[in-house]
Amino acid sequence: MKKTSKSRTTIRAKFLLSILPILAVTIILLVAISAQLSKVYLEDMSIAQLDSSITNQSDNIESWLNKNLEFFGTVKHTIETTNPDEAQLQTIINSTYGYNKYAPNGLYIASTNGSFVKAAGSDQKVSNVTGEQWFAQGLTRVNMDYGTAYQNENGEYVVSASGILQIEGDDTKVISADVDLNQISIIVNSGVKMDGAKAFLVDRYDGTILAHPNASYVSTNLDAQTGSFMTGVAEHVKNRDYDSVTIGKYYVDFAEITGSDWLLISYVPKDLILSNIRKLTFILIAVGVAALLLVGVIIWLMASRLFKPLAEITEDITRMASGDFTIDVEAASNDEIGLMADKMKDFIGSMRHMISSINEESAKLKDESESSNRVSESMFNASQSQAEAMQGLNNTVDQLAVAVNEIAENATTLAMVVTDTKDNSDQANASMKETVQISKKGRDDMEHLGTAMNEIKSANQELVVSIGKVGQASEEITKIVGMIAEIADETNLLSLNASIEAARAGEAGRGFAVVATEIGNLAQNSSASAETIAKLIQQVRDLIEDVVKQANSSAERIEENSELIHAAVETFDHIYTNIQTSNDQLEAVVANIQKVSDVATNVAAISEEQAASTDEILETSKNMVEHAQNITSNSQDVAANSNELAGTSQTLADHVAQFRI
Repeated sequence: MKKTSKSRTTIRAKFLLSILPILAVTIILLVAISAQLSKVYLEDMSIAQLDSSITNQSDNIESWLNKNLEFFGTVKHTIETTNPDEAQLQTIINSTYGYNKYAPNGLYIASTNGSFVKAAGSDQKVSNVTGEQWFAQGLTRVNMDYGTAYQNENGEYVVSASGILQIEGDDTKVISADVDLNQISIIVNSGVKMDGAKAFLVDRYDGTILAHPNASYVSTNLDAQTGSFMTGVAEHVKNRDYDSVTIGKYYVDFAEITGSDWLLISYVPKDLILSNIRKLTFILIAVGVAALLLVGVIIWLMASRLFKPLAEITEDITRMASGDFTIDVEAASNDEIGLMADKMKDFIGSMRHMISSINEESAKLKDESESSNRVSESMFNASQSQAEAMQGLNNTVDQLAVAVNEIAENATTLAMVVTDTKDNSDQANASMKETVQISKKGRDDMEHLGTAMNEIKSANQELVVSIGKVGQASEEITKIVGMIAEIADETNLLSLNASIEAARAGEAGRGFAVVATEIGNLAQNSSASAETIAKLIQQVRDLIEDVVKQANSSAERIEENSELIHAAVETFDHIYTNIQTSNDQLEAVVANIQKVSDVATNVAAISEEQAASTDEILETSKNMVEHAQNITSNSQDVAANSNELAGTSQTLADHVAQFRI
């Protein structure tokens, strides 16, 4: 088995390399999410603070406006309730001069006839009373209220609060008071509660900027301003979109001043908010790095403690993979690793028992294979002897066929001689002498034939005995093959159990699974070889039964031929005796010629039948030779299978020897 070397790393290192990046990514994500949430929160908080600031500002402005209107309304109500004359009216107007610091010139009154009453200390200039913007706006209101901003004749940008003065007289009178836009700017900017925020006030009616931190913007028109910020604000004012919004680099909020056409616009730079977000992000990153280092150290210490038993188990598994089952595993904990150690200890015990059993069975298999090899060799030698004996029988039968053919020829000649003797009685003496010679030769041939038949009978009996021995040997081989098959089945079962245990062991049992698979393959090969041997032996037994039947049949025919040959020998003895006395009994010989002719005819027929029988015996002996050769070949196969089984058992023993228990 080819082994490849791999670089190994510990589970602790893999665990740390796996968990630390995840932990780092998690902390980074947490920092990023926290920073984003903090950004959103700070932005929302800043916008809420900006909204709170602008609400506070609008409330202050409304309170300031209402306070001024309350003062103006009180004066108006006083005049309307007292219905003073001109002198009294002037006195009341004079008393308002300098009383309200936001309207230092006090109140003034104008009528449709062009008259104009102001405080004695006021420097206000009015050329055309009825043509003034405040006068026209005052005629539309009963209660005093603020109008649009404008520049008076003194060159000051003011907003006038005016209304109809309801007193007796033919002319309609309007009472009014001016508020300087510079004073409004002070009120607007003093009401900002958010650090870094600024605000300005716009008249929605005509877009006039009533108050602004930059004095150069005051009294200018919003639509006339340049720059993305002021243009964006003008667009929202024009569309009456007063929701909180981001314009350029600023967060912007809008608030309508109740009771007027004024719109308060508050804004704060985004960088001011983002600087706090950046500081918080840096703090979160520092905390994340510190947390990563702290958690990394804690995880490293915990991994060292948790994976220490696993390292010991890994060392034990490494020794097991090299075939060492002498180790002793102890469970040091009651967790999954402890359970692994317990199961590993049980597995080692099972493997020790299994390897011992396999070792014993392989030794038995080796002994049985050696015994089978010896039996196959004995069977091979017996089959070779049988083949040689059958070859000798074949040669003998061949000789018998030649002799029988000669007898047939002699019998035919005898019949011809007897016929000639009957026709040529004059030549009786010469013919009788020839007949004596022929009868002597026939007697000798018949004696040789009898001897050959006895030899064939003995050889046939020896053949039957040898075949019986081969049958007994085949039965012994059948038993041995059955035992080999049982051993192979048991080995296969052990291999299956070993594969199951190796599968339970997982990666650690992979090497042993290969060995178990190899053992299973060897067991299957042994079982297949045993089945092949059993089939071959069954064929041999069938052939042996056929040979036994044919041998018994040949024995019966040989027995019959032996009796006929003995009868022929006795007949030739009788002929020979008669021929000896033929000189004195020539007439009796002539009288018996017919009998001799009949006997010769019978002998010829018997000889022909014997020749046919010898041909059959010859064919049978050839078949027996072929069967004997098949037995020899099968014996060689049995020997080869026995040798293979011996090699298999040796391989199994070598595999088992790799383990130490």
